Amino acid sequence: MKKNPLVPYAMIAILGIVAMVILSGVGLNQMDEVKNQDENQEQQEQGGAAETTDPEEIFSQSCAACHGADLAGGAGGPALNDVGGRLSKEEIQQVINNGRPGTAMPGGLVSQEQAEILAQWLSEHK
Repeated sequence: MKKNPLVPYAMIAILGIVAMVILSGVGLNQMDEVKNQDENQEQQEQGGAAETTDPEEIFSQSCAACHGADLAGGAGGPALNDVGGRLSKEEIQQVINNGRPGTAMPGGLVSQEQAEILAQWLSEHK
């Protein structure tokens, strides 16, 4: 009996098609998992987690990168260890909410409630 020379190629083609079907199914399953994770993460960011009310934690999360963890100033931000002696609580809160034009200080890094808590805490540093 003579062997057909196309049989090995046909077998490889069939194996390739089966592999593609299997990998596509796995990929679709993983895509659904990623989509579900993204939706869960968006829900958490939109209010699933409560905002902190600890002023030191708010400062370390939003301000310490520029103003230094010890309020002594840092990467482009001035020292805040005596800011309560220079600005009132209302002025500090205005800077936190609106930023400072002409400087690297952006506004709106924290919520209004956190800005009030942070301003109260910073105004006590004299």
